[in-house]
Amino acid sequence: MEPQAPAALLSEPPKLLELFFVFFRISIITIGGGYVMFPLMKAEAVDSKGWITDEEMVDYYALGQSVPGIIAMNTATLVGYRKRGIPGAVCAAAGMAAPSLMVILIVAAFLAPYFELPWVRKAFAGIRAAVVALIVMAVWQVGKKSVNSLSKGVIAVGSFLAIVFLGLHPVLMIVVGGLLGAVLFGKGAKA
Repeated sequence: MEPQAPAALLSEPPKLLELFFVFFRISIITIGGGYVMFPLMKAEAVDSKGWITDEEMVDYYALGQSVPGIIAMNTATLVGYRKRGIPGAVCAAAGMAAPSLMVILIVAAFLAPYFELPWVRKAFAGIRAAVVALIVMAVWQVGKKSVNSLSKGVIAVGSFLAIVFLGLHPVLMIVVGGLLGAVLFGKGAKA
């Protein structure tokens, strides 16, 4: 009996406008960037639409973090490319960027003079505190999927400690993690 392809590989490719509007919706309701957007992107691309698998989502997110640019934009672009090639990548990226562009234009035109008001500063302090919870939730979700063995846990904790306490660059830790993964989880090894 041959193994079944994941549901994400069997789903019909989304229409380009659907890619645009899914990522537009995620971007317009999220404050805090890529870490905060991860749970929403996963809920849409994996859980709701079935465009990609959990593993692909984590891989795209990791790749999105390790290349220059905005994590959420990179991840959306990879999902769009996976489902519809270059036109899908462009539509997903445009959907992710459009709300930010609109908000920046509005802020620049109308709200910038009010940023120094005490109540506005207090509101942003509360928003920043709430964003921390969303970041922790994203870390938890990625961790549950990615760190599922002792060796992966050692790589994760070791990388964290090296970045925080030794001041090593995150890109270096991504490279080291990739090399360790290739050695430890190579062909025939349990990942």
